[in-house]
Amino acid sequence: MSRVPKLLGAAAAASLLVAGIAAVSAAGPAAAAPCGALFDDFTYSSSSDPAIAARNWTVRTNTGGPGVPGAAWPASNITFPTVDGQKVLQLAAATDGTAGGTSHAELFHQRKFFEGTYAARVKFADAPVSGNDGDHLVETFFTITPLERDLDPNYGEIDFEYLPNGGWGEQGPIFYQTTWETYQNEPWQAVNTHTEQRQSFNGWHNLQFNVSAGRVKYYVDGVQVADHGDQYYPETNMSINFNLWFIDLATHTGGRAVYNQQVDWLYYAGSEALTPAQVATRVSGLRSAGTAHTDTVGNGTCPTNPPTQNPTNPPTNPPTQNPTNPPTQNPVNCSGAPAWNWGTVYLEGQRVKHPNRQGQLRLWQANWWTQGSEPGWTAQWRDLGPC
Repeated sequence: MSRVPKLLGAAAAASLLVAGIAAVSAAGPAAAAPCGALFDDFTYSSSSDPAIAARNWTVRTNTGGPGVPGAAWPASNITFPTVDGQKVLQLAAATDGTAGGTSHAELFHQRKFFEGTYAARVKFADAPVSGNDGDHLVETFFTITPLERDLDPNYGEIDFEYLPNGGWGEQGPIFYQTTWETYQNEPWQAVNTHTEQRQSFNGWHNLQFNVSAGRVKYYVDGVQVADHGDQYYPETNMSINFNLWFIDLATHTGGRAVYNQQVDWLYYAGSEALTPAQVATRVSGLRSAGTAHTDTVGNGTCPTNPPTQNPTNPPTNPPTQNPTNPPTQNPVNCSGAPAWNWGTVYLEGQRVKHPNRQGQLRLWQANWWTQGSEPGWTAQWRDLGPC
């Protein structure tokens, strides 16, 4: 796996599996988009508001991953305060440096979303609202298909993850966009790709990813920041999720610290690849009309564009993808490089030898901190040539 979460894919999937996410049919009026649309302004009174469950949201309360083992996920960590005259979803996470004194938060929707546009206005926080700063925290907006078995080909996960204080061997602030094909827990094996920005994203941001024509494109405040696809493109319906959790307690410095993440609105348009400007226009129109919530998304009824179909204008491969190696390459010196090992942590610049997908032994160099990401399958490694 990447330096992006050594535990994230597994933990997020475990989180949803324990929570018991299931595909639930949602009938509704005529769709506003080709495969329906979901809009939520989060105008709820509290985590116990009956409208939350009626609208197919779940407030998580069970223990389990991701995050600190033994931490609680209380419903009280989900609230709906008024900010600048507008109701928002607020997730809270708190810790006193012990597992028993640590709590996380999660709100997720039913699993019925596939191709289309996913967008939300999210407020990230670099510092706690109270207590000492510095904890390893993950602030998220993501979709996921639960893992049914090791290396399940139908697993999928599309992540926005902000780590204001770093974690997973990285310094913060760092913002990840990660797209998953699958993973295995024991021994750890992850198949994913990611893009990152090493800067602060404190404050409100419009986050969007489009799943269409074999590509997953991520946007932050209207600017495209990532383009993933190929084997990482999802194959099955996903749920929409927001959670806030601590990676570990290694950097806690005493007392009790409380962190918040807020979400102003969520919008999904089925089977449409909208521009950020189009999303803004639709959300503005819904709010102007006084619409607090609408959901016309069906359950698995939308036409799909499987990854085997070529888009009309094939995208250029992003620089994180390993180029095909021409057969005319001369051998390189691999004598000083150890064989790659699943459990070893590799730092930027370190080299290993490992067979590529065709079984040819090659020399690889780590692009960054990584553990469990197999050379030739993930963007964490650069191919230096045949041994």
